[in-house]
Amino acid sequence: MLHSTFSSNGMVVAPHHLAADAGLNILRDGGNAIEAMIAAASTISVVYPHMNSIGGDGFWLISLPSSEVIAIDACGPAAQSADKSFYLSNGYNKIPTRGPHAALTTAGTISGWQSALEISIASGGKIPLSRLLEYAIAYARRGVSVTSGQRRNTISKLDEMKDSIGFHENFLNSGEVPVCGDLFYQKQLSNTLERLAHAGLDDFYRGDLAKLIAEDLSSIDSPLKRTDLESYYATIKEPLSLKLSSGTIYNMPPPTQGLASLLILGAFDKLSCLEADGFEFIHLLVEATKQAFSIRDFHITDPDYMQTNPNTFLRDSVVSSLADAIDPNKASDWKRDVDKGDTVWLGAIDNKGMAVSFIQSIYWEFGSGVVLPQTGITWQNRGSSFSLVAGEQNELKPGRKPFHTLNPALAKLNDGRIMSYGTMGGEGQPQTQAAIFARHILFGQGVQEAITAPRWLLGRTWGDDNNNLKLESRFSPELIAALRDAGHDVVIVDPFSDLMGHAGALVQNTNGIIEAGFDPRSDGRAAGF
Repeated sequence: MLHSTFSSNGMVVAPHHLAADAGLNILRDGGNAIEAMIAAASTISVVYPHMNSIGGDGFWLISLPSSEVIAIDACGPAAQSADKSFYLSNGYNKIPTRGPHAALTTAGTISGWQSALEISIASGGKIPLSRLLEYAIAYARRGVSVTSGQRRNTISKLDEMKDSIGFHENFLNSGEVPVCGDLFYQKQLSNTLERLAHAGLDDFYRGDLAKLIAEDLSSIDSPLKRTDLESYYATIKEPLSLKLSSGTIYNMPPPTQGLASLLILGAFDKLSCLEADGFEFIHLLVEATKQAFSIRDFHITDPDYMQTNPNTFLRDSVVSSLADAIDPNKASDWKRDVDKGDTVWLGAIDNKGMAVSFIQSIYWEFGSGVVLPQTGITWQNRGSSFSLVAGEQNELKPGRKPFHTLNPALAKLNDGRIMSYGTMGGEGQPQTQAAIFARHILFGQGVQEAITAPRWLLGRTWGDDNNNLKLESRFSPELIAALRDAGHDVVIVDPFSDLMGHAGALVQNTNGIIEAGFDPRSDGRAAGF
């Protein structure tokens, strides 16, 4: 049985232990939570190459010691050349999910690091960028051990990658899938990271590195151009927030599904539930998810294309109506189509009270599968979620941002605690956030206990296409039967299933002690000192 990890000097949680260690070392050097997160984020882009890359997007929530909460949107838009005529003229009736034509959105994550670094400097951060990227550079150049997840995903996705330029050369060893424990080298990527360390992060978009990236994208016939890189900047935004009985929860505004995460907990907070992990607990959270997703699916897209301000749905009358629509004994009908996704969540809290909740992604495992030849960057396929059908919610248009499942979470509790929490897992992200928050904050479970406990997922997630209610087999037969009797379309999955995502959480208590937990479904760690 895993137990929470405690520290008074700062902690980092990541789904790979080397990323957590990199962030911890920066905290030991006197760095703040943002600096620790950049070190962890750059490292995990190397040591978890099937899960994420610097060729993807990212989102930040930062709680400053001044009590201000800041959101950073580092989501790249569709290329100016990426319109419906481009795909129709190339013989597509929908956007491909792999290959060069799936690489159609600008990678925003590096600009997000830059924006976070500027906030760090304004808050007194002094660790040089070269130090923050040191671990990522070293692991890319000297090699990192292949994990079971990397091997498993390489095998399962190999057939999809026939059109993905650079995949076989970079992710296979002499044509063979690497085995667990093999050293995995990414020397081109190490050179790219070293260039960023010395030239600065802006070089990715407007410097010599941008020139190489643009040349590579052009050579593989991606619609992305250098002008798309040059015009991109991450943006600082005000996060969405919702006041609960226990405190205020924060999440990302559109184009993410952060609104759904808030609405699930908001509706649940208005319902009567006496204990965690019984029928009532799971049924009510699942039904709250259906209510929240009905709003998300109909309204959330690039905010420039939305007809309604998302804060409209956070009014107490709306949240109450969602709770009122829930039958405490019976499952409601729920049939719809959405896309799958894939990402990593990382969190950090330092000893001065700065808290970070961070998430970055290349969308599906290995993203587009394209590895740019001169830079070693694996490019995301987030743009494959766009539709070529006129009038649809996520219709492709040049410069439009895609809908994102990514949504890091933060909470400031009435009693003074601060919580940073999140997970990977597509549609599972807001559901797992709700489960962990409710278990720990509302029912007093330890952080690690709340993460380790059996989980469920309604809808699609990382690597899965079904819309039913998935339950880990660790739930009791009696509970499973009760959910089925209530009308839930239950499917049982393996214990500690990857389908349930890789979650983590940190909570700083009023005495300064930080309690943290990581997901045993991952290769991660909660690292503190």
